[in-house]
Amino acid sequence: MIVWLNGTHGAGKSTTSPLVQQLLPDSRVFDAEKVGETLMDIRPGLPGPGADNFQHWPPWRQLVVETARRVLEFTGGTLVVPMTVLIEQYWREISTGLAQHAIPIRHFVLHADDATLRARIASDTVIGPNSPFRLQHLEPYTEASRTWLHTEAEVIDTTQLTPIEAALRIAEAVKS
Repeated sequence: MIVWLNGTHGAGKSTTSPLVQQLLPDSRVFDAEKVGETLMDIRPGLPGPGADNFQHWPPWRQLVVETARRVLEFTGGTLVVPMTVLIEQYWREISTGLAQHAIPIRHFVLHADDATLRARIASDTVIGPNSPFRLQHLEPYTEASRTWLHTEAEVIDTTQLTPIEAALRIAEAVKS
């Protein structure tokens, strides 16, 4: 099974995913961003618009599916995938690819209101305060939430939750 943690940057995916992993027996965290980093390291660079966002490269979406499939074949269990996907077509490619391999997905969106997201981004100590990359994804997240994302996933509002509280809700939902 895949437990996909979606949501914009600052919603708590990276913090929550290892907590979810600890609560789900026989699970591992698979950071699909590492697949994108590998593609970005290819020299000379890949063609097309992926240089600013590796998700735009079709191989990223295909390799995420293939990597998840191969890891699950090897290990069994559950993969917890903390990864923002805000473009519906990209989500469809990934979820359809996983479904073609009979891999069930529990898709969660970690949501927080705009003021909370901006405050988290402003005080981030890992990437640094006020990351332009994170800030530029707030509007696309709002649009995705309004048009498709919140109907395609189980929404966990993290505005007032601690990361462990969010992880407990996700783990309880997966186990039920």
